[in-house]
Amino acid sequence: MAEYEACIMGLNLAIDMNIQELLVIGDSDLLLHQVQGEWATKNTKILPYMHHMQELMKRFTKVEFKHVPRIQNEFIDAEATLSSMIQHPDKNFIDPVPVRIHNQPAYCAHVEE
Repeated sequence: MAEYEACIMGLNLAIDMNIQELLVIGDSDLLLHQVQGEWATKNTKILPYMHHMQELMKRFTKVEFKHVPRIQNEFIDAEATLSSMIQHPDKNFIDPVPVRIHNQPAYCAHVEE
């Protein structure tokens, strides 16, 4: 369900940005195949998420899905691990974590105060 929720948030963000064509890249083979209608699910808890995603997808002129194995997606895996460790006094709010992409390896960058 967490993977569906994350994908739904991404779709909503793309809709808010008026994006018409979207490439969804994910490491959940199950989610990608279920949403595309290639694999069925009998889990009644997942069905509302899947149907909601399919409705959101209709708002785009083109949506493509690409599976990236988790082993090739270490950065996202690390973010997921970090996000599961965050505790905030207000359970409904998490401070955003700024992420910058550098053109050189991290060990070449300096740390700012």
